Amino acid sequence: MSTDDVLAEVGPRLRRLRKDREVTLAALSETTGISVSTLSRLESGLRKPSLELLLPIAQAHQVPLDELVGAPPVGDPRVRSAPLERHGRTFWPLTRQPGGLQAFKVLVPRREEEPELRTHEGYEWLYVLAGRLRVVLGDHDVVMSAGEAAEFDTRVPHWFGSTGEGPAEFLSLFGPQGERMHVRARPRKA
Repeated sequence: MSTDDVLAEVGPRLRRLRKDREVTLAALSETTGISVSTLSRLESGLRKPSLELLLPIAQAHQVPLDELVGAPPVGDPRVRSAPLERHGRTFWPLTRQPGGLQAFKVLVPRREEEPELRTHEGYEWLYVLAGRLRVVLGDHDVVMSAGEAAEFDTRVPHWFGSTGEGPAEFLSLFGPQGERMHVRARPRKA
């Protein structure tokens, strides 16, 4: 739907809302401070709606602005992607857009393997969901359990995989450009 089509529907929507609430143009004018003639022209489509006009009308009717302009509903936010198999591991992409930060759910099967350290540009965060994950990062060789997280610059030689005890499931956030995660410690005051 084009912008002109959306704007053309605002007037009739304003009129329906006002009539459904049994409010006269004069009463709405008094509440909003918008002249009766301007309100009438808005409803008939002779005047294009603007934010300065729609905000007081939305406040007067106690409805969200989206309801006045008929904003399209928000789409389904769920990411549905097929799992990928790489190097004996299963990856579920959790982000839709290429580039920037990428999120994956990863399942590493139970198996003994010799770590093969790699380096590449970027920054990575790991969060273990289930099982135990072996992480080799430079001189460090650690085992992480469910609920533990790690972050590192991927230019440091690294590897992660099974401890050999069982499978491990974790979330991986990867920033190919070396992005750093920004965590707000406290909510902002309103």
